[in-house]
Amino acid sequence: MKFHLSLLFLLLFPLAVFAQFSYDLQGHRGSRGLMPENTIPAMIKAMDLGVTTLEMDLAVTKDKVLILSHEPFMNPVICLDSEGKEIPNADRSHNIFQMDYAEVLAYDCGTKPHRGFPEQVKFHATKPKLADVIAVAEKYAKDRNLPAPRYNIEIKSSPEGDGIYHPTVAEFSDLVVQQISQSVGWERVNIQSFDFRVLQYIHEKYPDVPLAMLIETAGTPQQQLDKLGFMPQIYSPAFGMLTKETVDFLHQKGMKVIPWTVNTTEQMEKLLDMGVDGIITDYPDRAPKK
Repeated sequence: MKFHLSLLFLLLFPLAVFAQFSYDLQGHRGSRGLMPENTIPAMIKAMDLGVTTLEMDLAVTKDKVLILSHEPFMNPVICLDSEGKEIPNADRSHNIFQMDYAEVLAYDCGTKPHRGFPEQVKFHATKPKLADVIAVAEKYAKDRNLPAPRYNIEIKSSPEGDGIYHPTVAEFSDLVVQQISQSVGWERVNIQSFDFRVLQYIHEKYPDVPLAMLIETAGTPQQQLDKLGFMPQIYSPAFGMLTKETVDFLHQKGMKVIPWTVNTTEQMEKLLDMGVDGIITDYPDRAPKK
């Protein structure tokens, strides 16, 4: 495994904060507000800031390698093409599922400035393998006597993308469960998805795998749970959808409530006062110490 870029950044990072939090602080795509998203340096930065859980997204290459990527294509907002050139806006032709991993490595998804995240440190970065991310994070924690990180891993899929931008739900889910089972114990991992088909498949075939339902659509929690057909361990909505009453209702059901993506200290404190169990944020450095 080649970690030369990541190891360089480990040397450049300041000493870790190692803050302790009474709630589950999750670094969204690692630490997207501070480092290029879904990269090994983003995960290391999050660990330095004391996160409990590393949140990340998955795509699949043509040769069936699981990699970190929010989109199943090279996003023009953050990536340059294999020749270092701009990708036209709305161009989804750079399809990861149609590329071998060697082809994926030719793209730079760390140098391009991101208008939404001006604090991001910019450097050449490629989309890493899930296996490499876990290996580096585990070693980093062990070498620095840190608590072993948790992993919140999203399977990105949709009915219209089946067989075009990603494998079928069954194949994608099997790949992920098999990879995790070889890498780290399920007591430190959960799978999340907006695609209820994924959650339903894993719940049926792998009942011991902890699951989080991602929510961004309208409807009551009960309506959403009825649609899913079972009660997962975690309810993870867009943070603006939550009220104290909603949090209490979900807790009564025995579920944890972990909203996304909460990027101001004021918003975090408000949600923690509601009783949420965790926060997913692009800026772990803004998390209140409570």
